[in-house]
Amino acid sequence: MFTRLIQFFTLAPGDLLRDLVYRRLWSSILISSLGGQITMLALPLTAAVLLDASPTQMGLLQAMEILPFVLFSLPAGVLLDRCAKLPVYVWGESLLAVAVATVPVAAWLGVLSMSWLYVVGFVLGCVYTVAGSAAQIVLTQVVPRERLVEAHAKNALASSGAEVAGPGLAGALIKLVGAPLALAVDALLLLASAAILRGIQVKEALVERRGQAFWPELKAGLRFVRERPLLVSLATATGGWQLFHNAALVVQILYATRELHLSPQTVGLSYVALGAGTVLASIFGHRISRRIGPGPCLVLGYAACGVGWLQLALMPTGAGGVVSFGLMLFAFGVGAVLIFINFLSLRQAVTPAPMLGRMTSTMRWLILLPAGPGALIGGWLGEHLGLRSALAFSGVGACLLAVLAWRHPVIRGVRELPKPVEVVTA
Repeated sequence: MFTRLIQFFTLAPGDLLRDLVYRRLWSSILISSLGGQITMLALPLTAAVLLDASPTQMGLLQAMEILPFVLFSLPAGVLLDRCAKLPVYVWGESLLAVAVATVPVAAWLGVLSMSWLYVVGFVLGCVYTVAGSAAQIVLTQVVPRERLVEAHAKNALASSGAEVAGPGLAGALIKLVGAPLALAVDALLLLASAAILRGIQVKEALVERRGQAFWPELKAGLRFVRERPLLVSLATATGGWQLFHNAALVVQILYATRELHLSPQTVGLSYVALGAGTVLASIFGHRISRRIGPGPCLVLGYAACGVGWLQLALMPTGAGGVVSFGLMLFAFGVGAVLIFINFLSLRQAVTPAPMLGRMTSTMRWLILLPAGPGALIGGWLGEHLGLRSALAFSGVGACLLAVLAWRHPVIRGVRELPKPVEVVTA
């Protein structure tokens, strides 16, 4: 038995985690994700419980995190193609730590308000816009393109491990010290993540761009995406999923605390189901994608999320409602991982290195354009028609999206990662 246990945890000879550089990157993702789980619960709980936010205010808070993607994503892509990505990633983790640390400081000083959280959300969105794109490109500098699905699956496994342990830790911290102060722990974890990233060595060959104007380069990124049916299809489908996801996201904490009457600690424990779903999908997602193809695997992810939201909207409150809430989180964990390990791999595989920054930022811009309206729609539905209506809207919408995506030949027909086609980059 002991020998089998050792064999289970022994890395295969060609495993990516045997590579020192990738292992440091993976460790950073694990630590940062653990902190992110604390923020994911503590920030909305601070708004919902401590500041008694309305559904509309929760929608505005979510929209403030998304707004920077709309404003800055495209120019950020041009800048990223002109500079080294790893330092941007490192400084982004550090700035995130400072931003979340301001919440417990403001609470201690007695000045915390929804306006303060809106500003923090906007800063977080700015960092995710620039440093988040840089982080995705750094992975392509560490891992061969043909192993991107495997790498994204392992990254998702790191995030999944955090999603199993993180919610319970967050719930215990919130009960012990309160939601605002729990964010200080996330700040420390983000600083640890930045310290690990500083030790990574990557070789990046920057393309000389003297005399090349900013706007023509930005337009070249837009044109690159527009001229590739696969990228357009991916952006359209995943953008639709983001709309429904954000509509559900703004009400699910309110639903848990006000309809199901769960305590902050119990909400944290419920989110362990999210981690279980992401772990399961991270372990088997690469195999599923290899067996049925990245395109069909995407569709499966849309459907899983839709079914999760819809069953929660239909389930009555009480003990069954609590179980349904956990089931929704589990289904979302499975679906989100299946979506993003394939979405990220497909768009990176088809793009040559000199265009990665602009492609990444353009695709993130396109898929998050519907996210802000989705958050506002979810808040409006929750406030005027009830919290269940927002969940039903998301569930029905995501299920219809899965049907439409399956009927789309470009998405359904992707059975393996494509090869990049070199282009003129300006």
